[in-house]
Amino acid sequence: MKNIFKIVITIVSLLGSSTFIKATPGSGASFRSDNLRGQLTGRITDAKTALPLEGVSVYLVDVKVGVTTNVDGFFEFLNVPEGKHLVEVSHIGYTTIAEQVEINGNTKKNYSLLTSVVENNAVIITGVGTATQLKKSPFQVALLRKDDLIQSTATNIIESLAKIPGVSTLSTGPAISKPVIRGLGYNRVLTINDGVRQEGQQWGDEHGIEIDEASVNKIEVLKGPASLIYGSDAIAGVINIITNVPVENNTIKANILSSYQTNNNSRALNANIAGNVNGINWNLYGSTSAAADYKNKYDGRVLNSKFCQANAGGYVGYNGSWGYSHLLFSSFNLKTGLVEGERDAAGNFIKPVTGGSEAVATAEDFNSTTPLIPYQHIRHFKIATDNSFKFGKSRLSLNVGFQQNQREEFGNPDNMNERALFFDLKTITYTAQFHLPEMDGWKTSLGVNGMKQQKYQQGIGTADTRL
Repeated sequence: MKNIFKIVITIVSLLGSSTFIKATPGSGASFRSDNLRGQLTGRITDAKTALPLEGVSVYLVDVKVGVTTNVDGFFEFLNVPEGKHLVEVSHIGYTTIAEQVEINGNTKKNYSLLTSVVENNAVIITGVGTATQLKKSPFQVALLRKDDLIQSTATNIIESLAKIPGVSTLSTGPAISKPVIRGLGYNRVLTINDGVRQEGQQWGDEHGIEIDEASVNKIEVLKGPASLIYGSDAIAGVINIITNVPVENNTIKANILSSYQTNNNSRALNANIAGNVNGINWNLYGSTSAAADYKNKYDGRVLNSKFCQANAGGYVGYNGSWGYSHLLFSSFNLKTGLVEGERDAAGNFIKPVTGGSEAVATAEDFNSTTPLIPYQHIRHFKIATDNSFKFGKSRLSLNVGFQQNQREEFGNPDNMNERALFFDLKTITYTAQFHLPEMDGWKTSLGVNGMKQQKYQQGIGTADTRL
């Protein structure tokens, strides 16, 4: 960790010194700050009727600040860093506008939106390392927003991606799914959650992605090799899952969402509260879900395909004229049954019982949401800090995260607490990027990233650390 901060300090000292120190003839060098407070105001109207549009979302992507227009179509940003910013203007039923705006002092910018039902100018981050317009990305990137995910009938977040051309899933049950991009999966597809590489037991068939689907705001799927930017794990592509997005200033919002699916009697409940008061912003969420055994036309109800989970997380941070600093955290807790498919001579599903014998599964077994033997218990804890600091017309992005993934498997009906397998993976990831001012349409940045892992497997008795 000491080497990480030495690198960051070196980058800042080499590239940021000219921003803070200005030589003045006759007086020597004196300190000055270029982090001036800018303002962006404007009015949004319908391009056809010229009437003001209320409730339009205006979002400054690089500094993670957003507002909505009032009844007169006006919007206002105060206390934002001066310089170029990528502005995204979106409203249901209208074409999204995404463009670079130079903010100097009190800047005014008006927009006229055209009616449309097709998204053709979305803002993305995946594939270039910084926010840009979808049509300017050198990679093929598909975008799913929260509205698209809510309308999906998938049982987990990865299953929702199967509707994207070229993307499929590998599933061993309703709660366990892996992304597959153009035939490649496992460690050939990199998953990123709020700027942090998602590190779990993703190399096994029965290991899924430990992210709560109810917390997701947007998903970007890059289809194609991106190893140059993200490393060797991105040979097939990248899935960028964004969960924490600040609400507009001086606003507090709360949501409750529930769902029910008839096939396996799956029921889910999610609640969150988010706020933004004078730059201090937060978003806290909690969710719980449970499902009985699903059924199909060949087997009827499939024994032990049930699961139950309880998750929580969120972030807290501050946005100011110098940039932003956010602290993110999440806790994922899942118990899911492992389908073995054992049957008796009559074709009935059977279950293991104490004493080493077996019994025919009952209706109570199929309808219960508590997994039978064998089952696995998966826990994933993550804490990370996401920062962006403004240095004149340049910007430093710093992201450091720690996550611990634990997977336990139980398979002894005589001792329900005896672990057959235990995986414990601890990972530290870090990324630092220094973005230079845009010149003639070109964006330049210098960066360093890395990962340190420690893993333990019960029964093998070995532990290793790799950098």
